[in-house]
Amino acid sequence: MQFFSTRNYDKTVDAPTAITEGIAKDGGLYLPVSFPSFPMERLLTLDNEQVSLQTLSLLFDEFTEEELKTAIHNAYSENFENGDISPLTPLGDAYLMELFHGPTCAFKDVALCLLPHLLRLSAKKLGIEDDICILTATSGDTGSAALFGFSDVPGTKIIVFYPHGGVSPMQRRQMVTCPGKNTTVAAVKGNFDDAQTGVKNIFANQPNVNGVRFSSANSINIGRLAPQIAYYFKAYRDLCKNGKIAMGDAVNFVVPTGNFGDILAGYFAKKMGLPVGRLICASNENRVLTDFFETGVYDKNRPFHLTASASMDILISSNLERLISLVVGPEKTAQYMKELKESGRYSLDKETHEKLNAEFFGANADDKETAVIIKKVFEKYHYVMDPHTAVGYAVYEKYKAETPKDKNVTVILSTASPYKFTRAVLPALGTEVFDDETANMETLRIISGTEMPKALFATLHAEELHKDVIEIEDMSAYVERKAAKHE
Repeated sequence: MQFFSTRNYDKTVDAPTAITEGIAKDGGLYLPVSFPSFPMERLLTLDNEQVSLQTLSLLFDEFTEEELKTAIHNAYSENFENGDISPLTPLGDAYLMELFHGPTCAFKDVALCLLPHLLRLSAKKLGIEDDICILTATSGDTGSAALFGFSDVPGTKIIVFYPHGGVSPMQRRQMVTCPGKNTTVAAVKGNFDDAQTGVKNIFANQPNVNGVRFSSANSINIGRLAPQIAYYFKAYRDLCKNGKIAMGDAVNFVVPTGNFGDILAGYFAKKMGLPVGRLICASNENRVLTDFFETGVYDKNRPFHLTASASMDILISSNLERLISLVVGPEKTAQYMKELKESGRYSLDKETHEKLNAEFFGANADDKETAVIIKKVFEKYHYVMDPHTAVGYAVYEKYKAETPKDKNVTVILSTASPYKFTRAVLPALGTEVFDDETANMETLRIISGTEMPKALFATLHAEELHKDVIEIEDMSAYVERKAAKHE
């Protein structure tokens, strides 16, 4: 399979190159030149690892089946608590796809446990002997998942930037306590969009560090995005096997998202043959995506809100560029991205806007609505959800109210453990919040009747190893300094 940039379809690269580079040289993101068909007739016979293998074999055919099989097994066999990377849980008339049973208790684990293996395979295929330095901006969960995946992986270094004061206490602790001689973490004085733009600028200018190449663990990297496609197929398989749908029935998916990567993976699954009905894009108070789907105008010129669903506090949704490119082509996409950079906005024509709305539905929920949902779901089902999942559930209810004729079975992606966000969850349940996070987690354990994740509990007692706080304009120099260190 070959890949081209969202901004130029004339030049293609192979999968190892796309994965290693992370972002195209023209600033665009890599897309497959075509979407191969998933053999739906075989889906019910495949186990979890085989679903991932089938998905990745179609997209990354430069790797042998045995190479991918080994990478997938090493990524998933021991890193997920119950052996199932994405179990379905019924909740009323919908299903939650729980994606938080990995080592950092967030959906990012599904891809970031696998990405280091894909990156090492890619480097080997290309004969790269330089160290690969992973640069990542995070709104909360990508950072800890990437650090876990790349910690002490030979031939790699990883530098993670997160917004100072813009992540939850648990998300911060997961990052700043991460061991590994090849790990670096820094808080930046700005929001996630500032950090993400800084990383993109570093890629565009390619720091000259002898013996080091740079790549990304954000979903701008196709090697990070592709593994997420598999759990859409797996959810569909499970619904069929449980008799909830028949093969060929359409299924809706609700996705809490800020950077648009997780929901785009669902769109890719649809392009590969999965019977997807509507993809429902759930945003928080930073409703830039909601407004985009409602009006056809993408405008980041607005107040930035710090919310309880911190991982979605984003105004520049990078992966939207991939969707736009698939609909309007590279020339218009390049023009839109130029307008976004220069003026902070761009506007779709009416035909394109209508085409997107046939596939997607966008709505949002603010913190008050999120808290109401957390309490409502707990009282009705005795199930505690984190604030991001609660945003998704709130938007699901809005979608049902607006589209009563849509009777498709719906799956809501549950993206993080509530134990990562006790200071948002406990007040919503009417319970006191303590300064001591251990007490908060114990309170949630008692209320919910669930076991607290061992990895999070261990994090509370780990030593803080990363204490740097830097200015946005110092990111490039910081990367050059840290990437050049030999430790």
